Amino acid sequence: MAETPTLHDAFIDELRDAYDAEKQLTKALPKLAKAATAPKLRQAFESHLAETQNQIARLEEAFGLLDEKVRGKHCDGIEGIIEEGKSVMEEDFEGETMDACLIAAGQRAEHYEMAAYGTLVAWARAMGHDDVAGLLQQTLDEEKAADEKLSALAEGGINAEAASGAHGEDDAEADDAAKPMPAPKKAAAAGRGARK
Repeated sequence: MAETPTLHDAFIDELRDAYDAEKQLTKALPKLAKAATAPKLRQAFESHLAETQNQIARLEEAFGLLDEKVRGKHCDGIEGIIEEGKSVMEEDFEGETMDACLIAAGQRAEHYEMAAYGTLVAWARAMGHDDVAGLLQQTLDEEKAADEKLSALAEGGINAEAASGAHGEDDAEADDAAKPMPAPKKAAAAGRGARK
């Protein structure tokens, strides 16, 4: 009879999941960068691609420290997030609207990774794998910084610029047409009272 899996087994499983997620992201990030229209957003995706490649190397180092074979386990979660990002890129959004949507897609991936690495760091520390925890903490810090950079770009103008075009002239005219007509003045009624 097989032994009951332990937290160590779950930890290795999660490491493999994270490894695959990073590999998937190395293919997705260049596409996000290419779709971005704002130079700073493009640069943010490109610089995070370089970080992601370093994160893969860090995971490989962690596997070595744990005497585990370096291999991934397909990460369905990041695959779904990447698919959502692809759907956004297939839309006819232009300029700032596309950029705002790309930021949202990027942040979904960052939040997923922050949750995964937060768990991995906590488990590594709980099991006394302090050297591995240190490597994973570096990656967690980078994911948080990437998320903050995307938030700064969104809040620094991209969202506002996208919002300014959210209701085109046709929408403004439709809004005006939907407004209730002012009530007629009661001058006629006042005149009738004067005849009495």
